[in-house]
Amino acid sequence: MADTIFVLNGPNMNLLGLREPEIYGSDTLDDIAGEMEDRARELDLKIDMRQSNHEGHLIDWLHEAQATGAKAVILNAAAFTHSSIALHDAIKSIKTPVIEVHLSNPHKREDFRHTSWVGRAARGTIAGFGALSYLLALEAAARL
Repeated sequence: MADTIFVLNGPNMNLLGLREPEIYGSDTLDDIAGEMEDRARELDLKIDMRQSNHEGHLIDWLHEAQATGAKAVILNAAAFTHSSIALHDAIKSIKTPVIEVHLSNPHKREDFRHTSWVGRAARGTIAGFGALSYLLALEAAARL
């Protein structure tokens, strides 16, 4: 699976396109997945896009990325970004590079969003460019 990039999405990301479009945009997660799959094909890569509202699923998928030899993980942990030491520890426990991604710029939002436990463990962070953030993360992952 060295040509596969896991794209993991946390809580409420299944509501993209409906949830606060003034912050997150009007693209759905399926729209983003389609754009990523198109670009991944051009890069000779594959996307494994997943979403869960459950923290443990994200942790299991990080472990799976390592176990299957995925090239990288793009992770939008959503609200878990600011609260999950368990995700932080899972990222630190694997060798697979993890790129944190956000549609909005958390630093321009509420104070509680300014701390990222995911970002403290991730290889890098891309945020604030809407759906383009995912494509920028894919470009970065392709070059790792």
